[in-house]
Amino acid sequence: QVRLVESGGGSVQAGGSLRLSCAASGIIFSGSTMGWYRQAPGKLREMVAGITSGRSTNYADSVKGRFSISRDNAKRTVFLQMDGLKPEDTAVYYCAAARVAFRPLGDNYWGQGTQVTVSS
Repeated sequence: QVRLVESGGGSVQAGGSLRLSCAASGIIFSGSTMGWYRQAPGKLREMVAGITSGRSTNYADSVKGRFSISRDNAKRTVFLQMDGLKPEDTAVYYCAAARVAFRPLGDNYWGQGTQVTVSS
């Protein structure tokens, strides 16, 4: 059974930082492309950041230079360091894992989501 469990969400003021974690089980973690998506009220879910098994990363333009994704294969955990947070970053953040090892994100397993709220 695949489980992706997020933690680290919360409420911060603009300019603050948060670090999200996602612990994975039931997948070949070291071979899985992992990522973070977010969904704000009334908006579509969008990809925020992704990291491949080879640790190549990509980011949405809106978060480049502020967010950083990383992974610890020994702990089967992926992280999202979020600095310089803005009110428009407010959303539910979801951890994702590609269903097929060594394939890109798209057909994903999903976590339950964690709320991030940034106040001005």
